[in-house]
Amino acid sequence: MKQTATHSLLMAALLAGAISAQAGVTAEEAARLKSTLTPMGAEKAGNKDGSIPPWEGGLTKATPGYKNGDARPDLYPGEKPLLSINAKNMAQHADKLTDGVQALMKKYPDFRIDVYPTHRTAAAPQSVYDNTFKNATRAKTIEGGYGMEGAFGGIPFPIPKDGYEAMWNQRTAWRGGNFSMPMRVWVVTSDGKRTMASGGTQTIRQAFYDKDGSAEKFDGYYQYGKLVVNAPGSKAGEAILALDGVSEAAPRGLWQYLVGQRRVRKAPSVAYDTPDSVTSGIGLFDEAFTLFGPIDKHELKLVGKKEIYIPYNNNRAASAKIEDLVTPNTLNPTQVRWELHRVWEVEATLAAGKRHVVPKRKYYIDEDSWQIALFDGWDAKGQLWRTNYALMLTAPDIPAVSNVVLWGGYDMQTGAYYLNMASNELPRQYEVQPPIPRSFFSAESLSSEGAR
Repeated sequence: MKQTATHSLLMAALLAGAISAQAGVTAEEAARLKSTLTPMGAEKAGNKDGSIPPWEGGLTKATPGYKNGDARPDLYPGEKPLLSINAKNMAQHADKLTDGVQALMKKYPDFRIDVYPTHRTAAAPQSVYDNTFKNATRAKTIEGGYGMEGAFGGIPFPIPKDGYEAMWNQRTAWRGGNFSMPMRVWVVTSDGKRTMASGGTQTIRQAFYDKDGSAEKFDGYYQYGKLVVNAPGSKAGEAILALDGVSEAAPRGLWQYLVGQRRVRKAPSVAYDTPDSVTSGIGLFDEAFTLFGPIDKHELKLVGKKEIYIPYNNNRAASAKIEDLVTPNTLNPTQVRWELHRVWEVEATLAAGKRHVVPKRKYYIDEDSWQIALFDGWDAKGQLWRTNYALMLTAPDIPAVSNVVLWGGYDMQTGAYYLNMASNELPRQYEVQPPIPRSFFSAESLSSEGAR
């Protein structure tokens, strides 16, 4: 009996592995990307009551007079909120509010969300749509879902079958290819004091979208990122370099330059639940950019799709004065735009034998852009601990919607929060760059840029 049970478990595991390694979808299913679904896999139609409109191509033309690197203007300056939700009326809208948003309302009586008309502005170049269609039938997850192969230049799994596929879509979502942004990180303590924790420049190359690349030539590294810190003075010169791959064949590379040591060293601790030094330890490294580095300590479940209120089209917030946006307790509700959108919910639960200070998370991924807009985290006692957000900048000039600008999180237990990648009041914003050479993302270049 014992041998039979063991054999059954082994066969079940092998079968599960075989299923997870199957190519994405059939050609018949993929054909929906050219009919009822958008080229990225979202539902093209609006919802039943019209509060979510149909997708009609998104925004693909820059505002007249816009120049690369300028702050992108508020796209809908004349619109007024349809409704405001706070602790007094949140029960009426609970089905469209995340646990974290409701917790903020309960904790802070002045916190509210102003809900505006929904605009499905997400768009991408035609090449991204073409590659997404190809990926739909050729991409597959490997290594238990924590790796993937067969995809390049587009959303890997536009019709996802599980949580692993959905999270690979987020990791490789289109955000502009090559871009940089001057930024500041603002932290607010539990007593309401605002401080600039870090300032510098973040540069990213989405190698997954290299124009001269292909699935055949792809080396497995989907993204290179470099952060060089220039403020405050105590941190000036620090730098972090990250190379992220899609499988064990392209292992993650992390390096850090610390001024006090005057050398570049490997930094494997810049991952998982290590407190993020850039945010003065309020955030964790794997919460950066809403998802940073491997998440193989959790099992991922695709709960399904739902309609919720998320931050969206927040160009106004990206241009606000910091004192008007980063206020005591929470971001200023007047500056943050919320809209009703369909999202994919992915639940992350600590895997057997693994350790993480946040054993459970719920991620909410925008169906149109495949980017995380909100996610919540619970501690080992099952208490809601963290609620994180991305304000979602719309850049018709690229075209893209991006969640790597104006993201941050709230510590519900201490009352502290932070806003990262804020270029408010700085001379440049999220700026598209020409192809960035691979040598720029090397340990040698990290040393030369970081040295002071």
